[in-house]
Amino acid sequence: MHYWVRASSSDFGGNLPQPRSGHTAVNIGKSKVVVFGGFFDRKFLTDIVVYDLEKKLWFQPECTGSGSDGQIGPGPRAFHIAVAIDCHMFIFGGRFGSNRLGDFWVLDTDIWQWSELTSFGDLPSPRDFAAASAIANRKIVMYGGWDGKKWLSDVYVLDTISLEWMELPVTGSLPPPRCGHTATMVEKRLLVYGGRGGGGPIMGDLWALKGLIEEENETPAWTQLKLPGQAPSPRCGHTVTFGGHILLLFGGHGTGGWLSRYDVYYNDCIVLDRVSAQWKRLPIGNEPPAARAYHSLTSIGSRYLLYGGFDGKTTFGDLWWLVPEDDPIAKRWTTSSPNDVPQDKDAASGNYDVSSGMRESQREQSAVSELQKKLGISVSLSGNRAPIVDELEDKELIELASSLIGEKVSGNGQLSHIQASRHYVTTGEMPHQVGPNGASHLQSSSYPGKDTYRYYHVQNSHQLRMDDIRKLLAEYKQLPSD
Repeated sequence: MHYWVRASSSDFGGNLPQPRSGHTAVNIGKSKVVVFGGFFDRKFLTDIVVYDLEKKLWFQPECTGSGSDGQIGPGPRAFHIAVAIDCHMFIFGGRFGSNRLGDFWVLDTDIWQWSELTSFGDLPSPRDFAAASAIANRKIVMYGGWDGKKWLSDVYVLDTISLEWMELPVTGSLPPPRCGHTATMVEKRLLVYGGRGGGGPIMGDLWALKGLIEEENETPAWTQLKLPGQAPSPRCGHTVTFGGHILLLFGGHGTGGWLSRYDVYYNDCIVLDRVSAQWKRLPIGNEPPAARAYHSLTSIGSRYLLYGGFDGKTTFGDLWWLVPEDDPIAKRWTTSSPNDVPQDKDAASGNYDVSSGMRESQREQSAVSELQKKLGISVSLSGNRAPIVDELEDKELIELASSLIGEKVSGNGQLSHIQASRHYVTTGEMPHQVGPNGASHLQSSSYPGKDTYRYYHVQNSHQLRMDDIRKLLAEYKQLPSD
């Protein structure tokens, strides 16, 4: 069992970093975590913020250096790549405004000195949203990205000693071009997961690239992996972090669900177990932080440190620990009330006010109570977040599916009928359905004796977006007076 615990003032000294997303955070050995760049309040950032693991101190080093234009270090950017090799942090690409960047820098974290590098060989094109990983503490492999016109599927390898780039010639089947994915070196293979691809779809595929280790003398080739277990949903903007024999995937965003036109942001933890080669859900004993993407999650011993991110509205500046149950930090959660921990987005972005939070809760309960009286219904407001109900356990949805097909839904056919219910509630049309024997048939386009409303499933105002309010009010006016 693991627990999420919001970092307290006793965990750190120094000035904490400001909110941001699209930044990078790399481990320099076991001594520090270096954060660079990002985006906040409509501004691209260029600062360096360091967490000293031994001193438990956040600080901003005074860096020296010079670039081709006379600047000390790289310009402001977000959605770049950063890879640590020994005490050096290498930076490539990213975005500034509407421009994709192709400059190449290294920071010596022993003396805090930037150097702009002149590289050789097959130079990669400017790009953002690429992903990269270290190979054997000497080379860097980079895959994919977005150059402003097209999604990319190229693979480049950089030798950090000779500063020579090489575009890797890959044979056979190739993954679809993508950006916003992750690329993680696991022993002799590069594992790539997710991302947004050509035409815009968000993907949930896992690929392995061989041929990156010279001593193995393998021909570079991709293989798509379809592993058993509870695989993550398609997403981009997530993180994948090493933790012993596991890879921990957290967060990211995907396209809206069956009743939404909006992106959905995640705060789930999925583990790729390297020993059993299968996906698993990491058991979490409490409420996770707010869902987000384009954050950072670094491994510090047996702990993970979450920082920043974005959820479509809020840029976060909160710091969270994810720790095993025997960690001393976990005792903060197990010995305190969950209600003592602020969970809303104002708290996450550093703007939490207890009294305003209580007033907002009271206003919400009052408004909902008034609506309950008018409609003659009962709604429980046991918490600030509506529970997430599995489709196969959603009694109201199963009853709707049963009404659609004219019989009780159960067993192996349950999921297909629930999918038909999604289509009906979203479009108002009866879809082709697959019967229990696998045969497809078309239901009547009418739903006699019933009126359905798009927002029947909403149990809490936190589930609504501003654009939903107008439609919800229109449907409220259509409710029968009796």
